[in-house]
Amino acid sequence: MVGLNFVAGLMLSAAAIMVAAEPAPVPTAAPNLEEAALEKRSACTFTAYTAATKSKTSCSTIVLSSIAVPSGKTLDMTGLTKGTTVIFEGTTTFGYKEWSGPLISFSGTDITIKGASGHEINGNGAKWWDGGGSNSGKTKPKFFYAHSLKQSTITGLNIVNTPVQCFSINSAEDLTISDVTIDNSDGDTLDSDGDALGHNTDAFDVGSSSYVTIDGATVYNQDDCLAINSGSYITFSNGYCSGGHGLSIGSVGGRSNNVVENIWISGSTVTKSQNGVRIKTVYDATGSVSNVTYKDITLSSITKYGIVIEQDYENGSPTGTPTDGVPITDLTLNKVTGTVKSTATNKYILCAEGACSDWTWTSVSVTGGKTSTKCSNVPDDITC
Repeated sequence: MVGLNFVAGLMLSAAAIMVAAEPAPVPTAAPNLEEAALEKRSACTFTAYTAATKSKTSCSTIVLSSIAVPSGKTLDMTGLTKGTTVIFEGTTTFGYKEWSGPLISFSGTDITIKGASGHEINGNGAKWWDGGGSNSGKTKPKFFYAHSLKQSTITGLNIVNTPVQCFSINSAEDLTISDVTIDNSDGDTLDSDGDALGHNTDAFDVGSSSYVTIDGATVYNQDDCLAINSGSYITFSNGYCSGGHGLSIGSVGGRSNNVVENIWISGSTVTKSQNGVRIKTVYDATGSVSNVTYKDITLSSITKYGIVIEQDYENGSPTGTPTDGVPITDLTLNKVTGTVKSTATNKYILCAEGACSDWTWTSVSVTGGKTSTKCSNVPDDITC
């Protein structure tokens, strides 16, 4: 009996050891909802406008393949999910309607917008062009709103024939636009009065934005290649601008934000344009323009002014009387060189008394045209 009890005890002890040696069950991990959401998103190719605009937040990569945008509609890519990539493929077209637009609109954070090889975004501008631009005639849609794009890039787009202004960049932060071509040269066709049918076809209008870089742009148009109306830390480099109104600051004044500061414009060519370097502030308005640099700018075949800086601007009809509400300070021109037509003016500076100061110009040489006799209040050491 003692032996049996001993054996039973050994068996119970062994069972206890075996139970103790078994690993505890591993708890099941809670699902990672963020990873699940990312896994759900995928690459999507859209060939129809409605599907693209309806399902835009469901895809991590969106391919817009030969989309035909209906008349009076916006290709609405606003509110994209963070990290989305959008690729234009084939030919994107837009139906005709008189309205203000925009034809395309983007917003979001960490968004990448680019063009596939051989693509074209065709604004069909000739259907609207009547020589009046956004000032008169048909109501014309603006083209591409890059509003509230943050930490984002736009690269390699090929755009032709915008009805009026191309890129409207507003409330953007840390936005890089590179290697974009905007070709509105068809708008050079003349109307019965001898004026270009394309008008107000600005390439890049920048307002209320910071840390915006535009590099390697090629532009053929009939208005400003660049117009910075407000904003800070804006860079334009390695551009080619033909046929328009030049590289402009302004017009500044008359808006909710009227401060332009810390601007760098460099390594660019302006040719066959009304103006080369241009700064325009609005008559009797308030604001400021400060710390602006133009460096390594080459001008050729300029038809009106090689360099023009005026504090009397009114749309289409400067007053001739400068006002001091928008001072222009810390303006640097370094290696701004080239030629204007014989009928054009090399330089024209019209400042209000005390409203232009701390300018530094080095190696500035614009020749071929007339010397202005109407410059006023030119800062010390600057020749007009």
